[in-house]
Amino acid sequence: MSTSPTIGIAITGSGSAAPVQFLDNDTLSQVVETSDEWIATRTGIKQRYLATPAESISQIAATACQKALEMAKIDASEVDLIILASSTPDDLFGSACQIQAAIGAKNAVAFDLTAACSGFIFGMVTAAQFLRSGVYRNVLVIGADILSRWVDWSDRTTCVLFGDGAGAVVMQATTAGDRWLGFEIRSDGTQNDCLNLPYQGVDRTLTGEVVISQGTYKPMLMRGKEVYKFAVNKVPEVLEKALFRSNLSVAEVDWLLMHQANQRILDAVAQRLNVPPAKVISNLAQYGNTSAASIPIALDEAVRSGKIKPGDAIATAGFGAGLSWGAAIFRWGAF
Repeated sequence: MSTSPTIGIAITGSGSAAPVQFLDNDTLSQVVETSDEWIATRTGIKQRYLATPAESISQIAATACQKALEMAKIDASEVDLIILASSTPDDLFGSACQIQAAIGAKNAVAFDLTAACSGFIFGMVTAAQFLRSGVYRNVLVIGADILSRWVDWSDRTTCVLFGDGAGAVVMQATTAGDRWLGFEIRSDGTQNDCLNLPYQGVDRTLTGEVVISQGTYKPMLMRGKEVYKFAVNKVPEVLEKALFRSNLSVAEVDWLLMHQANQRILDAVAQRLNVPPAKVISNLAQYGNTSAASIPIALDEAVRSGKIKPGDAIATAGFGAGLSWGAAIFRWGAF
């Protein structure tokens, strides 16, 4: 009796893109009361890229996707599924389909996934389920955000942190082995008020007793100390659980790649896990916090620079609004 080959997963391509303009700390100090020294010592950030009015999530993400497809050596027509992790789509109904059209992925189904700064990890986990089941063979997972449109630029506790950008990876089904090793994802809605971007409406009476609310959204709200405590407590825990599922020890991990939120958080988590600084990937200084885009942008830069090599074990973790957090363990590259 013949048996079907086990379906494994490989992460075979990466790509990233950023807006054309950037804002460094010295220039930002002309907008809000702050300084390069104040921002850099508290966050590790030196500059961030900001989308112009003419730029969009779909445009920036499409560029990242094209680079990822080129690295993976597959055509857009071969993509079966596109998952866009974003909290700031161009269209409230979603932007994944716009990206599908922009790159010519005519055979792919596309949808948006919202999990804030954990979105890319949640997107990879979702893609892995489709690949494992045998339904799809080639999936594009994108993390993209333009948070500069939703930041209060008079609030130095938030506006100094965030930047815009997009990153993408190609995940493929394979029978040559398995490089998707394990994951753990979590949520806690009781802490939603620590980091959110809430709806803000104005009541409108349509007729008689029929009253509705129409409006937009407030600027982002964040309780920084609470978010820091949450991250340094929960991220090491979720990484350890994902490593356990992957049958790997911390010592066997080649690279620790976390959501690029704050250098102090990255340092604290690495210290709790006993990961040496040389194994921690960080590009915060150049990009700031790009939300769902931060992990794939940093991954792509490390791959293209030769830092991450085929077969390297990478422990990734995302955390943020929701509150949500998660970790995924994988080895880089095709077989």
